[in-house]
Amino acid sequence: MRDVAGHAARAAALLAPVGTETLPLARCAGRRLADDVHAVDDLPAFDNSAMDGYALRIGDLGPDGLPVTAHVPAGSVPAALTPGTAQRVMTGAPLPEGADTIVPVELTDDGREHVRVLAPVTAGRHIRRRGDDIRTGDVVLRAGTALGPAQLAAAAGCGLAALPVHRRLRVAVLSAGSELVGAGGRRGAGQTHDSNGVLLVAALHAAGADAEQLPIVPDSPAELAALLERHLDGIDLLVTSGGISAGDHEVVRDTLGPAGVEFGPVALRPGGAQGLGTYRGVPVITLPGNPVACWVGFELFVRPAVRAASRLPQDRVRRSARAAVAFRASPGRHTVVPAVLDELTGEVAPVPSAGSHSLRALAGANCLVELDGTGAGAGEQVRVLPTS
Repeated sequence: MRDVAGHAARAAALLAPVGTETLPLARCAGRRLADDVHAVDDLPAFDNSAMDGYALRIGDLGPDGLPVTAHVPAGSVPAALTPGTAQRVMTGAPLPEGADTIVPVELTDDGREHVRVLAPVTAGRHIRRRGDDIRTGDVVLRAGTALGPAQLAAAAGCGLAALPVHRRLRVAVLSAGSELVGAGGRRGAGQTHDSNGVLLVAALHAAGADAEQLPIVPDSPAELAALLERHLDGIDLLVTSGGISAGDHEVVRDTLGPAGVEFGPVALRPGGAQGLGTYRGVPVITLPGNPVACWVGFELFVRPAVRAASRLPQDRVRRSARAAVAFRASPGRHTVVPAVLDELTGEVAPVPSAGSHSLRALAGANCLVELDGTGAGAGEQVRVLPTS
């Protein structure tokens, strides 16, 4: 029987790190930068006004004010400043040649043809100089940077239109079993709605991968093999749920086992039935069919492997919390309990559950409590893996 840490390490070793691709800025949100990127333009690109006001020379100011010879909106190209005059400029407008300061409107009489300055001013104020923020050739963003709105704005502002990013892992999700019908589908006698496929696709997206749910396959090895033949091109990972136990109709085990995928017990409860390997050159991680066991297997084995291959940090940080009530564990098994962590009190309590099939437990939990074969009494510290 494998231990949990060993199985997790083998799952991670299946996946090669993703490559890179260059995408337009609009498609880069949420990605990680693959290489340092350098500015191709100065920011600001030219000397410009930081305020609505008047461009002038300090030496020209006098008690009678100055004639206003031009109005300069942002996006225009002003004429050079004539000595003894002012130009009315808007925020972002280029600084007229010869001007050495901007006087904000608030410090003037707001004249349109002639302006008087009503307060002391100094040279060089309210001017944004070319390259003050970023100069051409500067490193704008470092490799590994998480790209959000602010980072993409910085890239756009210094002339970049696209960025090199790490590609998303492409994952196919398969739910197996004649007893399953798709979410929202018409359920026949003895059938149940497939929840694992929805769970896994959503969880993979949250982990930073692109995931596609394949059609549900019945308990037919021939149909499963044909389905995979059609859908595995270009896939980095296949994740399955169900069909891997020791029953008579275990379609995933019966189809993938002869091709080299290994199935065997892991010292884990719930979810001791696990499998991994490759099928037609595609890495495969197989999970149990019971929803809680499927979720536990995903969090312990699939998510860390996906994050590592995607060159993303492991963002599920284990911590300690105080048990609000006693937690029971299965001797000799890494026992995982869906639970609710109260951030205000620091206490954690198990979610009421009817077993490893309980969707109520899934929906109500915000963490997993991990017990290494020994239970914990109320008030004792337990290890918590946040899941949200």
